[in-house]
Amino acid sequence: MSSRTLFVGDVHGCANELEMMLQLAEPTRCILVGDMFRKGPDELGVWHLIQSHQLEAVLGNHELVVLKKRKKYPLDLVQWVEQLPLWIEGEGNHNGQPISWRVVHAGVDPFHPKRTTRKQAVSMRRYPNDKSKLFPFWWQVYKKKRLVIYGHDAKRGLQDHRPKTLGLDSGCVYGNGLTGYLLEEDRLIQVPSQAIHLPIVE
Repeated sequence: MSSRTLFVGDVHGCANELEMMLQLAEPTRCILVGDMFRKGPDELGVWHLIQSHQLEAVLGNHELVVLKKRKKYPLDLVQWVEQLPLWIEGEGNHNGQPISWRVVHAGVDPFHPKRTTRKQAVSMRRYPNDKSKLFPFWWQVYKKKRLVIYGHDAKRGLQDHRPKTLGLDSGCVYGNGLTGYLLEEDRLIQVPSQAIHLPIVE
């Protein structure tokens, strides 16, 4: 069976949509961009899918909240979150062309990706920080060749700046659908949200 690598945007407890995405894409490998839990209706359903499909993931800012409120969650879920990496890198191909990629929840240091801090990885939108809206988004100044796939920005929705960056947080929990990216086909796919669970905020 040929490789089918799927990256999935912020799930936020929307288990039904994640299950639909997995059925639609039939991936051989699936990596979630973080923020798998909280906000949505079925966190434990998401956890069941992660376990049953052996899904991979990077650490998101909402996983940090899970660790703070660990008594609310099953022990095995907490232990899984504790070992999540800040990013995952890989090599592959799409449409016959080689591609290098990195998955992170929020962003990378655009000039020195390997120096990305934990805070940048889980929460950065603008560079050098989010203190001023006059600062550019990190992806606007990122010039490296490795494709960065990320989430964490539902307000701006899907951010398709391939071949440099691809933001997959389309705001599923806010009613705007769950977005995935199939690497080998260089193709975006989307599953409609089954409900609006929250009003969108910054």
